[in-house]
Amino acid sequence: MKGAEFERRLRNLARRKKVACQFVADKGKGSHGRLYFGDEFTTLKDRKKEIGADLLAKMCRDLKIDPHEL
Repeated sequence: MKGAEFERRLRNLARRKKVACQFVADKGKGSHGRLYFGDEFTTLKDRKKEIGADLLAKMCRDLKIDPHEL
């Protein structure tokens, strides 16, 4: 899954759960940014590149969501 797809799926999940979801580019360095899901946040790599399985699991852990919900 690419970064943009992860963000899109997370926004859909946020809409279903009625939680705020926001990407803030200024909080990251270069193509990185901070992705907020309610009170939790994680760093999102370049949106055009693939996210590995381990990184995806870590990002979901940071956001306190189940990867299968996406």
